[in-house]
Amino acid sequence: MAVVAVGGLSGCGGGKRNPSSLAQPRNHLLGVDRGAQGGDDQLRGGVNAYLWRGAIDTLSFMPMASADAQGGVILTDWYQPSGSQDERFKIAAYILDRRLRSDAIRLSVFRQTRINGGEWQDTPVAANTAADITARILERARQLRAENGGGK
Repeated sequence: MAVVAVGGLSGCGGGKRNPSSLAQPRNHLLGVDRGAQGGDDQLRGGVNAYLWRGAIDTLSFMPMASADAQGGVILTDWYQPSGSQDERFKIAAYILDRRLRSDAIRLSVFRQTRINGGEWQDTPVAANTAADITARILERARQLRAENGGGK
């Protein structure tokens, strides 16, 4: 058994490797979302790269729980504004289309308040909160597209 294991491992090492044949390391979170190069405004998953990057940039003040560039889903963790000990927010952003349009992004904003300094309770968010954040994301996405020379 030991001879088989040593024989199997001998094929793994030894000879010289050609560094140019090795894959380049990639940051899968930041590397993929920068797919908008040379006017290309789509990621491999079919979502608009400018909207994706605009959402990441706009929501960067909140801790990220997960971000899936191919699926177009960004989930933040709870964020507690510095001036408020009894209120916190969470956002789920969905990029729905390949085009840079206002209906290509959907946000769900969640708010909780602390009851008597203890438990968190779900509470309604101001009606215009999601619309305001969406407008900022769209503004950032258009700015990124303009910076990239994609004035479509």
